[in-house]
Parts: sequence; C-alpha cells; structure tokens
Amino acid sequence: MKPQVKKETEKKTGVNFSYAFPATVEEIIDKTGTRGEAIQVRCKVLEGRDVNKILRRNVIGPVRIGDTLMLRETEIEARSLNKGRR
Repeated sequence: MKPQVKKETEKKTGVNFSYAFPATVEEIIDKTGTRGEAIQVRCKVLEGRDVNKILRRNVIGPVRIGDTLMLRETEIEARSLNKGRR
C-alpha cells in the first residue's frame, strides 16, 4: 500500500484593483436605457490627466448631485440624449 500524500493547495487570496479616477456628479441629465435603468449625469474629474474635465456618463444605480464616481477611464464620453428622435 502506498502512503497517502496530502497535496497542499495554495489559495491565492488577493484583490486586484484597477486604477480609477474620482469624479463628482455636477448635474443629473435624465434617465436612459431601454427601460430607464441608467441615469445620465455630467461629472467633473478630480484627478489624473483630465483633471477638471466635465464628462457625460451613464450610471446604473442611485445617484445624487455631489456623489463621487470612480471612473476607470476619462477619455470616452456617453452619447447625448436626443429627445423626440424616432
């Protein structure tokens, strides 16, 4: 009979964070999405290469003016809402 050898399994527990840039919500524009699940806001970037740049972003979940969003990128902006378009 072979003796049983316990294999030690290494559990790699670590959280991988991607770098994000803080931005504050300046204005709530309107709800967007097929069912109104997202809110379009204008936010001002506080740090990074595009500091003080005002962006239009779509946010899912509750949001108020003055909230801080953590943006992964600050180059791409959401499309503007065209009301009355069919």
